[in-house]
Amino acid sequence: MTMLNRVLSAALLSIIAGAAHGAGFAPCPDAATRPELNGSLCATERVPGDPAGASGGPAADIALFIRKFPAMGASRGQAWLIAGGPGESGASFYGLLPKLRESFPGFNLIVPDHRGTGLSTRMCPDEEAAGSTGGASLDGAEWGTCFASLNANPAYARQFSQTNAAHDLKLLLERLPARGKTYVYGVSYGTQLVLRTVALGAANIDGVVLDSLVSLQDDDKADLSRRSLVADAVGRQILAGCDASARCSARMGAPVETIYRALLARADKDPALLAAVPGGNLKRFFGSLLDVPTAASQIPAMIKDLNEGRADTVKAVLADVERQMAPLGGFPQTPPSIPLVIVISGAENNLQPGRTVEEVRKEEAGLLFTSSLPGDLVGAPLPLYARDAWFARLPEKLPPTLVIHGDRDGKTPHDAAVRHIAALRKAGPVQLHTAREGGHFVLWSDNSCARHTVAKFVLGSQLKTGCVSVASSH
Repeated sequence: MTMLNRVLSAALLSIIAGAAHGAGFAPCPDAATRPELNGSLCATERVPGDPAGASGGPAADIALFIRKFPAMGASRGQAWLIAGGPGESGASFYGLLPKLRESFPGFNLIVPDHRGTGLSTRMCPDEEAAGSTGGASLDGAEWGTCFASLNANPAYARQFSQTNAAHDLKLLLERLPARGKTYVYGVSYGTQLVLRTVALGAANIDGVVLDSLVSLQDDDKADLSRRSLVADAVGRQILAGCDASARCSARMGAPVETIYRALLARADKDPALLAAVPGGNLKRFFGSLLDVPTAASQIPAMIKDLNEGRADTVKAVLADVERQMAPLGGFPQTPPSIPLVIVISGAENNLQPGRTVEEVRKEEAGLLFTSSLPGDLVGAPLPLYARDAWFARLPEKLPPTLVIHGDRDGKTPHDAAVRHIAALRKAGPVQLHTAREGGHFVLWSDNSCARHTVAKFVLGSQLKTGCVSVASSH
């Protein structure tokens, strides 16, 4: 971390340390350092440490950091942007400001950091401090001291629950009401958090936008422990799409799966074939590329090149992915909180807590595309909290809601989202915009079609756009 980042982080943390309840927004100390942050305002709200009683004991207050990007011109109201993860901070939205302004035209954009993330109170305040050895990321010995402190104080670790985070958002919406309309947008895990906030009774919300809607929490076909199965199904769609395309299949010269299996068999005997593949695990590498539609469409070409001893396409795809991912990072508070990922993922979204590493490996052996997440869920190294009454509970009343979802989402599967939508429609009107051949986090990965659809929704227009979200490259 640069000295400038350390100074700016210290200045931002001073806002948190000195903030009183309801102190309001003030110019951010880092607002002039990056074009994305120009004109942004910062505030901190203190909230109860354990409103849901997850820890089983007394808890100190939590500080929540909030950044506001005022509307350009007269304001129509506010749009709250709720990050995913779990573990990601609001900084994941900062580099997407032009797309977000297009999606929510004329709205103030309000971006909170969940408890445990960004510049809000962290699970390991010393080790995850922006000015520590690894910055917001854990580094070296920080892993050991962080995990040891949380295991020694499980009541503290458990107060970073999803329901507590939902209480936080509900309280913020009550404390910071808008003139005009209020919309709440969540992406990925953020969709789950938003829905729990609504279930808790959050009022004065005029509409909800859910980007890459997660599955129902009791959907045993799509929870996090099935993530490799989800990735494999989407990956096979891409291979089949190539076979169905005259141009792509002619270029391959044989069914893609046949070539791919032959490549995997050769790589088992000669790992040097995958020297250009990060981590040397082709199944996992291709599984990770499903998040980036333009990269996912190049999987057949990468298979062909690697099978012929070339890595040009792999290198070109990696460079393009790095370029596309750049707007999502680069801020001191960008790195996700791994302790929070472990606690919430293990407590809320793992329906196979008793799995072993060997069982995960056996499953992966029969797949063509995999994810690291099922293995990461085995044997949680931190104290998990017990599921509460809000687990898998749907809102009783839902404001008008728009779901935007890619039909090739390798994390939150489209069919699981459709099942979730059917259940939600018992509580209120829900519309679905499907991004054709789209991946995860539609407002980031899609072209302007989804942004246009969201804008029409928040402006009260009809959603008959007829636009196509992602064009095939086959």
